[in-house]
Amino acid sequence: MVVMLVFYVFTGYCLMVIAQKTGHGDNGWWGFIPILNLLLMFQIAGKPLWWIILLLIPIVNLVIIILTYLAMAEARGKPAWMGLLCIIWIGFPILAFSD
Repeated sequence: MVVMLVFYVFTGYCLMVIAQKTGHGDNGWWGFIPILNLLLMFQIAGKPLWWIILLLIPIVNLVIIILTYLAMAEARGKPAWMGLLCIIWIGFPILAFSD
């Protein structure tokens, strides 16, 4: 349980740093709040906020989250494939702490 909490807090911090580096720093603290962190990812990726409804549809939610990760990487000026690393969690620190 403690390990999961550490991963959650670290991922929230990474989202906050990514938000600051992409010009969404005012909402950076949203990275720590469960539903708001999805809205923050959509803002960073430049996707419409109504996509949150699509996350409720099975299989479609996987496509939506992958598209969001790809757009987040592009928003940080990284290649889109680097966003795929977010699926296995390692992409968040790369997008947050690399130049």
